[in-house]
Amino acid sequence: MKRRETLRKRKLSQATIIIASYLISTASVQAIDWGSVQGKDVTLFYPGQASWEWVLTKSDHSGADKFKQGKNCKECHEREESDIGTKIVTGKKLEPDPIPGKSGSIKVNVKTAHDSEKFYVRFEWSETPQGDQPIMDKDFDSKITVMFDDGKVLAAKRAGCWGTCHDDAVNMASAPTGKEITKYLAQSRTKLGRSGGGENYKSPSELDQLLNEGIFMEFWQAKLNQGAEPVAVDGYILDKRHKNDNPLVDVQAEFNGGKWTVTMSRKLTVSEPHRKNIAAGQIYPVGFALHDNHTEHRYHYISLEHTFALDQGEADFIAVKK
Repeated sequence: MKRRETLRKRKLSQATIIIASYLISTASVQAIDWGSVQGKDVTLFYPGQASWEWVLTKSDHSGADKFKQGKNCKECHEREESDIGTKIVTGKKLEPDPIPGKSGSIKVNVKTAHDSEKFYVRFEWSETPQGDQPIMDKDFDSKITVMFDDGKVLAAKRAGCWGTCHDDAVNMASAPTGKEITKYLAQSRTKLGRSGGGENYKSPSELDQLLNEGIFMEFWQAKLNQGAEPVAVDGYILDKRHKNDNPLVDVQAEFNGGKWTVTMSRKLTVSEPHRKNIAAGQIYPVGFALHDNHTEHRYHYISLEHTFALDQGEADFIAVKK
């Protein structure tokens, strides 16, 4: 009986700690006066099978030469996102299996802020029509993802998430049969061709060296179901998509009146490996992705490359201190 009572008390204590941690996290998010933070509407669009290799191939992408000469994606295509998404989602380009009725783009309002301890990013968007889209992800209605770098990954600065999207990834044009290749950086491969880098991995010691140099992308993700607590995921991308066993990102989410409001936050400075510290005076390339209506893999909406900074700087999003 004593042992059972001890176990019961231990479980109650653990539950109390979990609840207290949740309440502290919620209070921290609510402490941000989001009404005083200026937001920006970002158009996320459907990319189909457009890959990093496609971007670099002149016969496929008319802007390949300009990109190689130094033009970034947003310099040429900002304010064209909606038209691009419509062209692709209807199958006119880069989509061999169009989904009738699916929207080509979606507007997401993005706000950033920080306090003395944490960086926050807040998203608001209204659901889009599903059309004839099949159920791909049976576990979650939607997933919102932010991927960022601290200036060490050139592809992130020039093309955002596209630096990790390759032609041999799942459901892409050159995806190998029977294998699941996730997102990766070109630096992780010994060679890269029009169809991607395949399994031409660099040695473990070379990959470790890249990690030590900060050559990786960090990502945060909120997995969402209406009426349920969100699931927080974080990790990094180098040779593949690595998910951390113990995520440090906190997520708060609400679905009301057909609209999602999601806030992600994480400590500015962390000691755990494979994460980027966030500090004043640094410009951070960032990209956003949204899987809605139970989609997975490439059947999402993505942004062009953007940037954020703390307090001031030449960035798209200035995270003010609150």
